[in-house]
Amino acid sequence: MTPFQDEPHPAWEDRRFGLPATTEWRPYEKWLFRFLSLYFLIQIVPLGPSFWRTLVTADWQSSLYQPLFQLARYTPRFVGDTDSLLNWGIAAALAGLGAVGWSIWERQRIVSGRALPDYDRLNAWLRILIRYRLAAGLLAFGLIKLFPLQAPEPSLSHLNTPYGELTEWKLFALTLGVVPSYQAFLGLVETVAGLLLLTRRSATIGAFITIFFTGNVFMSNIAYGGGEYVYSLFLITLALYLLAYDGWRFYTLLVLGKPTAPARYRLRFDPGWQQSVRLAGKALVVLVVGAYGLSAYGALRQGGHQYPSLTERARLSDAAGLYTVREFSLNGQRLPPSPTDSVRWHNVVVEKWNTISIRRPGAAPLTRHNAEDIAGPDSARHFEWSGQIGRHYYRYEPVASPPGQTVPIVQLRNPQRPDDTFQLRYERPDSSTLVLAGINARRDSVYAVLERVDKKYLLYEAARVGRRKGLTL
Repeated sequence: MTPFQDEPHPAWEDRRFGLPATTEWRPYEKWLFRFLSLYFLIQIVPLGPSFWRTLVTADWQSSLYQPLFQLARYTPRFVGDTDSLLNWGIAAALAGLGAVGWSIWERQRIVSGRALPDYDRLNAWLRILIRYRLAAGLLAFGLIKLFPLQAPEPSLSHLNTPYGELTEWKLFALTLGVVPSYQAFLGLVETVAGLLLLTRRSATIGAFITIFFTGNVFMSNIAYGGGEYVYSLFLITLALYLLAYDGWRFYTLLVLGKPTAPARYRLRFDPGWQQSVRLAGKALVVLVVGAYGLSAYGALRQGGHQYPSLTERARLSDAAGLYTVREFSLNGQRLPPSPTDSVRWHNVVVEKWNTISIRRPGAAPLTRHNAEDIAGPDSARHFEWSGQIGRHYYRYEPVASPPGQTVPIVQLRNPQRPDDTFQLRYERPDSSTLVLAGINARRDSVYAVLERVDKKYLLYEAARVGRRKGLTL
């Protein structure tokens, strides 16, 4: 076979550009590889119990993309329940000890005259492992942006919460949710980068895109107080390792302007069971990615995972809107509107789902859920009330009326404060009035007359008539 036929000889390709046919690994390169390979193995291989607990206990039937996201989101946690750089330090310490042991083992093999490991082959396997791990992280986040699930549109309660009562990260999430097309574009970029990483020939391009895209994610988390800065930095380190493989070649070609030989080393799989296993693995990856995308699209059609499900509506669902509190009484005493009153409600929002938010004096408890979490049941979804202090949120559900009574009753429960509950009868004298009467957790009698406000919102009006047309609110 001549050098110009279908499969050029790697050695000839290297000599053509004045490079040696093979490059011997220097001692410091070997030691660095031992450390980095063990470090990335500790970070990537799912040895922690959380991964296997999710794999076994997840509800795979109701929502396929939820457990797959949790599995793709896995990183080892030696201390604490969240990602932290301290866990990186522990992983690095373990990798350092392992690298020392590996070096001692190799010296013993040199003394006894036995063969040493093939570092080119080991590096090729490590790159495969890193490529697929990085692709899993990018595709898991990319597809829930491509089908805008990660940042939903603001709810009515959010639109009626003052700007200064929201945390920086909540503002960032709501701002991203206002423009679902832009969120989908970000998801497309992230998804394309993940898909490029699934093949060896395009992996460098995927790693290059990842560094810039995920670098922007990392800086956004730092600027807005997000909880994904450690994980995004982890993905960047994986991309940097992949890009370093061709880094010197890029520098020689683009900066020095010299001819550069491409990397020609690749793993060889023997025909038979090795090729069968390889193809089966690729088919499994394609199947999992496709199933994840279809499940995410199905979740979008059903309303997403951030807000309670629309299919679990209580009987107040036809009363969605903003209400002013026209009349309010506590234990039979009528309380006039007052900005200093610590009891009287100011306004009430009834959502399309089974949520009521009440603005009243006294800040709501601040809960900082600033990391992405795909919750399953409605009771575990916290996007509504996390990251804000302006409104008190309640989930409500119908309660059976006492014998002989036909007035419907609802039970209101504050997910942030178990001791903050109401049991209220409600009536609707007309389409714009809602009357609530009952007791709170302290057995105080509560009576409120709510009047719906005919308020227009720029977000909804723009969606109705188009963003390019003039609007009058």
